[in-house]
Amino acid sequence: MSLPLGILLRSGGHEAAHYALVLATGAAAIGRPAVLFATNGGCHLLRRDTPLPHDPRETLLAGRGVAGVAPLLAAAVELGVRRIACEAGLRAEGLDATALAEGVEVAGVVTFLAAVGQGQMLAL
Repeated sequence: MSLPLGILLRSGGHEAAHYALVLATGAAAIGRPAVLFATNGGCHLLRRDTPLPHDPRETLLAGRGVAGVAPLLAAAVELGVRRIACEAGLRAEGLDATALAEGVEVAGVVTFLAAVGQGQMLAL
């Protein structure tokens, strides 16, 4: 079994969120467990009504044949990427857990670290 890939998403910006999804879905597509842990601004990616698919960059990506945020989010769910919203990060952003997409867990950094274990971690 492959070691997990843990992705810490700290930014709510399109570029970081998009690439966090690219990495998470890429890992999951090759059979590697992936854990996406969003905190602070990154929590907005995991909202049910995330604003990122409406970012102007999405049109640019689509025109160039690059998967955008919405299809990557759907792929993440389909591929079993574990999505965790940081409890403290939600509070820092003034978000309620009820705003999160279905299947998103709310937990802290200890849960993220335990889920990744001896796997690799990266931060965006």
